[in-house]
Amino acid sequence: MIRRIPIISTIIVLAAVATMIALGIWQLGRKTEKEALIARYEAAGEAGEPVVFPLSGKGEDVLFRRSQVACAGVTGIEAVSGTSATGQKGWVQRAKCAVSPDAIVTVDLGYTRDIAKPAFTGGTVSGVIAPGPRLVADPPVAGLQPMAKPDPGDLPNNHLAYAVQWFFFAATALVIYVLALRRRRG
Repeated sequence: MIRRIPIISTIIVLAAVATMIALGIWQLGRKTEKEALIARYEAAGEAGEPVVFPLSGKGEDVLFRRSQVACAGVTGIEAVSGTSATGQKGWVQRAKCAVSPDAIVTVDLGYTRDIAKPAFTGGTVSGVIAPGPRLVADPPVAGLQPMAKPDPGDLPNNHLAYAVQWFFFAATALVIYVLALRRRRG
């Protein structure tokens, strides 16, 4: 007696496999987009003219460009793990600077091996806009050492791995379904 292939189950499995393959292809497209974005950021880092620091929004169009802020007052300073310009691990002193009555900007002041807060009360800080957005001081202020500059190459681009995962899931679903059909027949 020959058993028929279950139509509804087959349609569901094939739809799931098609969706997984589409997601894998979408991730390959995202990989290309992310590579172009990183290349754009690298080119922006070489641009000479400073830009206005983005006080609202994410500021993605000005990331890795030079800018400056006039820190009228410091609302807080905290030490966060960071890296020096020479690759040493330690602390980056991060300040919250009031630049207007309704705008606070995050500024990485500089690198240190000491967790103690620096004596920084404000002033004009120049540097590079990093994701967040935050301004990474270059040169450092408050007697701190230079930090590692923000690098667009540090942005994650794991879309190829995601694509491979989706293709693997699709293949696995097909293999499992074929084995289930064989077992059902046997």
